[in-house]
Amino acid sequence: MTKSKQLYGGVLIKADHILEYLSRQNQPKRLNEIAKQTELTNSTALKILNTLLLIGYVQRDPDTKTYSLGPRLIKYANKSLHQISIKQLAQPHIELLQKKTEETVHLGINELNNIIYISKIESKKPVSLYSEIGKTIPLYCSAMGKAILAEFSDEEIEAYIDNTTFVQFTENTIITKEQLYNEISKIRNKGFAFDDGEHDLEVFCIGCSITGSGKNYGAISVSLPKYRLTDDVLKDLINNIIDCKNQILSELT
Repeated sequence: MTKSKQLYGGVLIKADHILEYLSRQNQPKRLNEIAKQTELTNSTALKILNTLLLIGYVQRDPDTKTYSLGPRLIKYANKSLHQISIKQLAQPHIELLQKKTEETVHLGINELNNIIYISKIESKKPVSLYSEIGKTIPLYCSAMGKAILAEFSDEEIEAYIDNTTFVQFTENTIITKEQLYNEISKIRNKGFAFDDGEHDLEVFCIGCSITGSGKNYGAISVSLPKYRLTDDVLKDLINNIIDCKNQILSELT
């Protein structure tokens, strides 16, 4: 006789039922309504709702004593939609970029002052680079991150520096305020950023941010082993990544 698989976290499943019910409602709901519709006792529903209140997944109107979805949950939902939409929109463009450059291409977003890879198309050349979707790299030592940083206001950059612990990954890593400001000044003039062995010593990257109408959607980069980099290759990389950025922006704005 085969036993059915027991799921861990029955309370989470009950909480999901409550959130699912609230998501379908046009108006906030009282405790007894929520309990009835989710087939929970009032006591159990209240305990779960109190926890969801604490973490911001639901909110409670103290006057009407009704519950609705909270702002924190909505923030996560919007972030998820943002990530999915930029990935779907940019994918054909970064695929073309990879075909033109024949090197590894990434799409990333700024998440808590780190670049997180949300898409990768790997080079088919003999030596490729280690990276994976979901990997994070600090803004200050990645081409995508520095391209995004360059679009921060000076006040935002100052706040970023004050709240960042700079780790020296290689001998080329930027670790001082003066170095970062000099780098940002160059990026603002050029419109693209380099990571010249700053996170991985033998790797060179070029990155462009994807920003339109004052909103940043993420960034793109091309990475390759430094031994394959020549003046002609660099010129082609710059032209191709800027063209890719503009093609993506033409669909976003």
